[in-house]
Amino acid sequence: MSQRRPLDKVNANFILVAHVLAVVAVLYMCLIKFSWMSLGLGVFYAWICTLSISAGYHRLFSHPTYRAHAILRAMYLFFGAASIQNSALKWSADHRIHHSKVDKKEDPYNIRKGFWWAHIGWVLHKAPEPDFSNVPDLKKDPLVMWQHKHYLLTAVLSAGVLPLALGFLWGDPIGALLIAGFLRIVVDWHSTFSINSVAHMIGRRPYSLANSARDSFLTALVTMGEGYHNFHHRFANDYRNGVRWFHFDPTKWWVWTLSKVNLTWDLKRASREAILNARAKVKAELEARKPKTAASN
Repeated sequence: MSQRRPLDKVNANFILVAHVLAVVAVLYMCLIKFSWMSLGLGVFYAWICTLSISAGYHRLFSHPTYRAHAILRAMYLFFGAASIQNSALKWSADHRIHHSKVDKKEDPYNIRKGFWWAHIGWVLHKAPEPDFSNVPDLKKDPLVMWQHKHYLLTAVLSAGVLPLALGFLWGDPIGALLIAGFLRIVVDWHSTFSINSVAHMIGRRPYSLANSARDSFLTALVTMGEGYHNFHHRFANDYRNGVRWFHFDPTKWWVWTLSKVNLTWDLKRASREAILNARAKVKAELEARKPKTAASN
């Protein structure tokens, strides 16, 4: 195992404080003041921030699997910042390295370094100097670059100021901040991080045996469809992750629905033939791995 990078004290301290405040949020709701409005805001924030990572940071910016109206891109960037997972530019650069170097030393969240490293350990340690040479397309996007340059401001406004301000409308600004801010952030983190950890350890590999990515309904359930990770690593340019009709992939349905009102377009799909060929290849590889039985006399 390669030597771990030095601890990033800023990230580590913020993540620790956020987890403590998430516990405080639960205690606040149970012991001090319960507000359906604050809880509802938290649920809404969890939905829109998860969507902004899934449909925005991941399927639009990291993998240009479709094109989107500027209003939609701006929404993704605003609420994506509220997830406190870095700017879309940095997130996408890391993710493209992950795809090109999956399970190798250069993979930022390499599952070969262990579950906890892939889940959250890599965030707790200092990252190498950012290299944006693999995101030239995003560097040409003025909205992406504005968010990158003003990421801290955008994150504070979207994750902190807005929930606090909305909470004043129903007399619970502290509760709104704790629930829609810190409790929701922690839930968002572990939901997203499960793709880097759980989805590389648990599930099936029906489309490719070339890497550790796996399909799992459970991870799809908490990530708005991102859990069909084996398919995604085999067909990264497909706007769908859950490709079969019964797969739980709300992000796919969101993108498709918005295409009907011209907010998204150029939705990319792997051909049915390519998908069937991939499944057939995996079946053949698995058959070839079975021990040969002696021919009967």
